[in-house]
Amino acid sequence: MALILCIEAGTDVGSVALAKNGTLLSLRESMEERQHARNLGVYVSEILEEYDLSAKDLDAVAVGKGPGSYTGLRIAVSLAKGICYGASIPLIAVNSLEALCRVALEDFDAGILGIDDILGMRLLPMIDARRMEVYCQLFNDRVEPQTEVTAHILTETSFIEERNDSAGLLVFGNGAAKSRDLFTEPNVHFVEVVPSARGLVKPAFEAYKAGKFEDTAYFEPFYLKNFVVKPSSKKIF
Repeated sequence: MALILCIEAGTDVGSVALAKNGTLLSLRESMEERQHARNLGVYVSEILEEYDLSAKDLDAVAVGKGPGSYTGLRIAVSLAKGICYGASIPLIAVNSLEALCRVALEDFDAGILGIDDILGMRLLPMIDARRMEVYCQLFNDRVEPQTEVTAHILTETSFIEERNDSAGLLVFGNGAAKSRDLFTEPNVHFVEVVPSARGLVKPAFEAYKAGKFEDTAYFEPFYLKNFVVKPSSKKIF
């Protein structure tokens, strides 16, 4: 048996899930901006209490490793590492773009994705990276990566081959709107997919079975880009 707590907070959505052997048991999430530090710990406590568990009853904690919001990733990873340290259980890291694809497939299976068929399509999740830049990665319909994760500045020629592929290109994520006026081909489909810890459930279980654990002491989120602190424009005096 593998009882895994999953935490995702790489965007404005803060989400915690509990899964057993790759099956979702419970989910808590919120779209409140800048409230991850307040909400995530509460969600963990509520879910454990719901099943009369303590952290030591867990077999692992999985966290969305990024790319995504610097602050959100720091909060999620810090919480995950703290639970792992305290309970002496392993840490699992999941690519947040892969997790977003898993949510898309679940929504398709549930009939709420808004497209008739996904077979053969390329999946292009996009996470906002400010201005016209997005964090993205191409996947096939089995959520197998076709490219590396990149910080991509969108232009009229971005992903032009995939946009003209008759199989279709599915674009989603909180950065997808930036490409809507650029990707006008009939084979490009835009759908609404919200990041969620439920997207970590299956890859986390596969990682657990394969023994793919992180070094809890040294693990860091996958920021992709360096975080730059800018001085405040507000005048104090």
